[in-house]
Amino acid sequence: MEFINSKKLLLDAKKNGYAIPAFNFYNMETLQSIIKGCEFLKSPVILAISPSTIEYCGKDYILGLANSAMKKSTIPMVFHLDHHEGIDDLKESIDLGFKSIMIDGSKLNLEKNIAVVKEITDYAHLKGVTVEAELGRVVMTNDLEKLEGEEFFTNVKESIKFVSETNIDSLAISIGTAHGLYIKEPKLNFQRLKEIKSNVDLPLVLHGASGINEKDIRKSISLGINKINIATELKVPFTNAIKNYLFKNPNCIDLRKYVPYGKEAICNVVKEKIILCNSYNRI
Repeated sequence: MEFINSKKLLLDAKKNGYAIPAFNFYNMETLQSIIKGCEFLKSPVILAISPSTIEYCGKDYILGLANSAMKKSTIPMVFHLDHHEGIDDLKESIDLGFKSIMIDGSKLNLEKNIAVVKEITDYAHLKGVTVEAELGRVVMTNDLEKLEGEEFFTNVKESIKFVSETNIDSLAISIGTAHGLYIKEPKLNFQRLKEIKSNVDLPLVLHGASGINEKDIRKSISLGINKINIATELKVPFTNAIKNYLFKNPNCIDLRKYVPYGKEAICNVVKEKIILCNSYNRI
């Protein structure tokens, strides 16, 4: 099976009112755990690769893992470069064969963000690659308290201009979520989501979904979110399961004995999120 882009999956989710789960993986074990859960529930999946994961593993190893996974796959899977900022780096990744990318210019002002995103989108579309971009800023959870008024939230009028001038395939929006572990439950701006959905005819993406309560996730999907990003909620149970095993078995030094407990914990979370996204039995 060849690398595929995210267009068909996201458009189907948009048409039928569900969301594609996008899970960050970090190594072979986390990738295997995610795929196992998705195959069990027959869910398409977006497998997200952050810049720090590329730095940790190297692009050659990531490509090796991706190719091995696709050869054995029974589900549609997209390998997606998540929150990448460098244009040259993204072009190199596109040339290597990646078919789905996110260019993150959210730290830039509107005009610079548009210019950067348009440049990479023009290049990507020539090679059949789908592009996600972010307008507004999804901050880290320790910065969530600093949000005041419109400072980081996606502006509706700006979103219309942004989508029109960049020609992106999906739009990541900021409605009150954040990356990392929440200190307290965030309050999502559903009215803003409704307004964006009414004015932008694209699949919408929710970053920072780890830790958001199920009711709010379901409401977000019902109002137009078609891709849900999950990372922290995989790392925590994986780590805790291994810690728990080693606490009970302090003399164990064989990672083949304790890592499977972490893998099982990830797989269980993946199944929960698939059901929450209503993406099961979609293949």
